[in-house]
Amino acid sequence: MTGRLVLVATPLGNMGDLAPRALSVLALADVIACEDTRTTRRLLQLAGVAARPLIAVHEHNEAAMAEPIIERLRRGETVALVSDAGLPGISDPGERLVRAVADAGFDVSVVPGPSAAVAALVISGLPAARFTFEGFLPRKGAERAARLSALAGEHRTAVLYEAPHRIRATVGDLGRVCGRERRVVLVRELTKLHEEVWRGTLGEAEGIAAEPRGEYVIVLDGAPEPRPATDADIEAALTAWLAGGADRKTAVAEVAASMSVPKRRVYEAAMRLR
Repeated sequence: MTGRLVLVATPLGNMGDLAPRALSVLALADVIACEDTRTTRRLLQLAGVAARPLIAVHEHNEAAMAEPIIERLRRGETVALVSDAGLPGISDPGERLVRAVADAGFDVSVVPGPSAAVAALVISGLPAARFTFEGFLPRKGAERAARLSALAGEHRTAVLYEAPHRIRATVGDLGRVCGRERRVVLVRELTKLHEEVWRGTLGEAEGIAAEPRGEYVIVLDGAPEPRPATDADIEAALTAWLAGGADRKTAVAEVAASMSVPKRRVYEAAMRLR
């Protein structure tokens, strides 16, 4: 007999969102691996599930806990994996454990359910057909700068997470690289009593009064698709280069490269300016 690992989504806040199948898996699992045993013990109590064996699997010990969990699977046990809220593995522990279990040849299944990223995206009103999930940005340094720069040119809607005490700094950084007119939706306390959805621009968001509790989900509109260059645009750019002292050959090459248009089209525009 071989065991299996089951990822179980848990409520973001409203206990009514705990799925019947999630209840069943949690009640029957041989052990529940959880981010915080206190949080999961409280969840089981509220759901009316009899106490189950709990083991802590969090960001600091996830790699080390993979082998003890795989050993349980070898004994035929069913291990349920939960995070404090939402779906494990999405900016929460789970990804490394799933990879280790799958590499060891054991089944991994999922009880889908609440996800803050998807929930915020669908209520944002921003385009959701194609999107990218960024999770938490690096706090500082070159890696943060690189991720911010990538977001500035990203045409898909982007979903990010941020802690309340860093939300204003992150919104300010996004405004500087993406433009203060870029649309954004800030979501906090999803499914809870004080659920809040704020809509506006990055510039307007810079003045928000950050609440001290509850992580934010930032849903950022994608960068606008570049407008195709018109003949008037090309002629204006050529005029600027020629006025600056460039010869016609150099001006044509520079305008063609900067505006991503064929050199022949730019050359024809240059001939019209003669």
